[in-house]
Amino acid sequence: MATIRTFFVVPPKVHLLDMTGPAHIFHEAHAYEADLSLHFISINRDTQIPSSAGLFLGELQPFTDFSLTENDLLFLPGMDFPLLNSTAFLSNCGLFFSWLRAQANHGTAICSVCTGAFLLGYAGLLRKRKCTTHWKYFEEFETAFPEAILLKERLFVTDGNLHTSAGVSSGIDLALHLLEKYFGAPFAAKIAKEVVIYLRRSEKDPQLSIFLKYRNHINDRVHQIQDILSTRLHEGLTLEDLAEEVNTSARNLTRIFKKVTGLRVGEYQRLLRIERAKQLLQKGHTQEHVAGEVGLKSRSQLLKLLSD
Repeated sequence: MATIRTFFVVPPKVHLLDMTGPAHIFHEAHAYEADLSLHFISINRDTQIPSSAGLFLGELQPFTDFSLTENDLLFLPGMDFPLLNSTAFLSNCGLFFSWLRAQANHGTAICSVCTGAFLLGYAGLLRKRKCTTHWKYFEEFETAFPEAILLKERLFVTDGNLHTSAGVSSGIDLALHLLEKYFGAPFAAKIAKEVVIYLRRSEKDPQLSIFLKYRNHINDRVHQIQDILSTRLHEGLTLEDLAEEVNTSARNLTRIFKKVTGLRVGEYQRLLRIERAKQLLQKGHTQEHVAGEVGLKSRSQLLKLLSD
């Protein structure tokens, strides 16, 4: 297999982690002697680009210096959204969009992270193609690209040689997924361990995990309960145990939790258990082990939980 060249486009106001997250995955893979190389290219021929955080990125290579092949990877990281609404910016990207279409026609694997999907859309590459982007911009995306098939409950989506991912961490998930494709599952697992990623997520995992949902509130006591349940799920804590943890009564905890989240404490715990159990089973753990990890006493209880 030929050396896999991995290119990272650096647009103005780039979100650093959208780029450096996947880039570090490939850097570690190269350190483990994977036959690949990393290249950082500008979107507008500038050799120095300001990131959204104010850090300047320099010594970039112009995109026009390269013609990519089906053996190459190209990442489009996210950027500050107002720039993607700028007529002046988009008109100045005409040559880049033409170049992007040409690389797609060459069979290059093109991968977007977060709002990087908008660059694919503006290049005309998402018509009737399955894709995703950051949940915050679903409405704007559907307005801008009505012919795209937007999948809203996915971390990343593959459609042919186009790969789109939802955000910072899902860009890393996508990078690991591609390492597995090119170098095998054991190698990808080795890189995940090197960068201390506890759980690799797949295309089928939801963009907004239950571990992230129902947290858009300012009630410290409820946040504390949610933290306890998320980190100590294996303990099988009861409502009374949880109430004691935050110095209140079970009745009062039930009332405030339902008021703030719209769920009963037990229902929230059940949803956490289901998602964690599915993640662990996907990683190959036995049903008996998974039952214990989510605070259940037996395999039969686990099977009942997952069948309800």
